[in-house]
Amino acid sequence: MTSYIAPSKVALSPSDLVNTPLSNTSIKTVQDHRVLPPIYFYIPQDQLPFTEVPDDIDANWQMFAPGVFAWTLQTYIRLKQDGFPCEFTGSLPDEGIIVMHRDSVPQKWKPSHKQLFVCIQADRTQHPWAHFHVVHNPQGVLPDGKFEIRNSYYIPHWAPQPGLIPRDPARGDRFENIAFFGHERNLAPELKHPAWEAALTEMGLTWHVIDRDHWNDYSQVDAVVAVRSFNQQDFTIKPALKLYNAWHAGVPAILGCESAFRAERISPIDYLEATSAEETLSLLRILVENPDLRQAMVQNGKVRSRETNPTIHLKMWRDLILGTAVPAYENWRRASSWQRNKFYTRHSVKQNVERIKRRSAELYGLFRPPVPEATPMQSPAYLNSVPTNA
Repeated sequence: MTSYIAPSKVALSPSDLVNTPLSNTSIKTVQDHRVLPPIYFYIPQDQLPFTEVPDDIDANWQMFAPGVFAWTLQTYIRLKQDGFPCEFTGSLPDEGIIVMHRDSVPQKWKPSHKQLFVCIQADRTQHPWAHFHVVHNPQGVLPDGKFEIRNSYYIPHWAPQPGLIPRDPARGDRFENIAFFGHERNLAPELKHPAWEAALTEMGLTWHVIDRDHWNDYSQVDAVVAVRSFNQQDFTIKPALKLYNAWHAGVPAILGCESAFRAERISPIDYLEATSAEETLSLLRILVENPDLRQAMVQNGKVRSRETNPTIHLKMWRDLILGTAVPAYENWRRASSWQRNKFYTRHSVKQNVERIKRRSAELYGLFRPPVPEATPMQSPAYLNSVPTNA
């Protein structure tokens, strides 16, 4: 564990509490790793399925499927292997910079004057007492309203998924297997209806919902379809991991209208976007008939995948911790009781405002007209509109 030398006391205004940059001297000290505070990645002991932290992420890829481990544990291992001074712990430290997933922290837990709380928000709500949040969708750094207090930093999800097996090159131009990777509950209802699978069969395609034990295996997959909903929801707390994995796996992707995907899109062939089950089938028909387009998407994905690799994400984590969390921790420790109480008060107000917003939304939901459920594809009329291979 790196020892911590308390900084000298300096008078700060409340606005400086977490915004004072490191001085040139402090930057050099940080780079020398001499005066860093202890930096921890925490998962409660009773949630750990191991006694020793694994050192091979790819060999233990299934361990990193749950969000807590995909974020907290994977980030720790990658930083540690890169020589970054940090520790993993199953016991909540009394002091230091503590990085924790939102699911690992009780709602009422509040950091002391010796603890700086960096919350990995992932696809959860914010924690009311976090000093900073890490989000994996760029929409997460935008204010939700004029009363919103955010100290959020965008870092993309680690990519590719640990242990990813790309498409087998020996498949060549074959285009047969269309797959969804993920929990089936996260698949649009229209794509779970028997008529959907029947429509693909009519096109000479086979539909696969990949089970959890094979989420890393794209070897026999020719394209990915991943749509949570056709109701134009932008899913601002979800990451673009399904897109990243498709790029790394070497398969074209047909995706929904999600903000994370759109934020990554710089070319029409980064992925194809579907707004309905009918459009999804039309896009699949285009891919069936255009092997050159499929190859162009694969080659484009290979280029784009270079933007989502552990080296880039490591730098983002280092910059966040050294450039933001370390100076904030120094300021937090030397802040007066009045300054810290102001922080607690502001976040208490935020918590109350968000509670009112949630309650208002719940009440509104009781009185607004119900949103019609997605209409499943009907057979045989619907299937009659689908072109066949004949």
